[in-house]
Amino acid sequence: MEQRVSLITLGVVDMDASAAFYDAMGWKRVETDDGVVAYDLLGQTLGLYPLEMLAKDMGLDVAELGAGRATLGYNCREKADVAIVLAAAERAGARILKPAADVFWGGHHGYFADPDGHIWEVAHNPFSPLRESDGAFRWNGGYA
Repeated sequence: MEQRVSLITLGVVDMDASAAFYDAMGWKRVETDDGVVAYDLLGQTLGLYPLEMLAKDMGLDVAELGAGRATLGYNCREKADVAIVLAAAERAGARILKPAADVFWGGHHGYFADPDGHIWEVAHNPFSPLRESDGAFRWNGGYA
């Protein structure tokens, strides 16, 4: 696993209020059609996603998400790499929350919790290829 974070997803109760906060901070939104409010950062993206939908996607109750209600996203270059990274995480002591599977939006992903319970999403997003040189991520691609 390369040492980087591709996507930080925050499960939020009020999408409009949360987005208004980041907008007020001067952050610029990336256009999306999938219910995510996204802000490209330097080499990664911060995404806001409805808390109930985030919990449902993981197959968990909202109460199980903990106080932080966030996931750390690691994007892979290839679909097959998702299962490889999940297996490596499990060998290192992680608990697999959701094995690698195809996703409704056209990608492939799974989830694990590290030994302290921090949740990671491992994904391959064919619509957002990683930059070849360093694996940098942009929400709607932009790296060829």
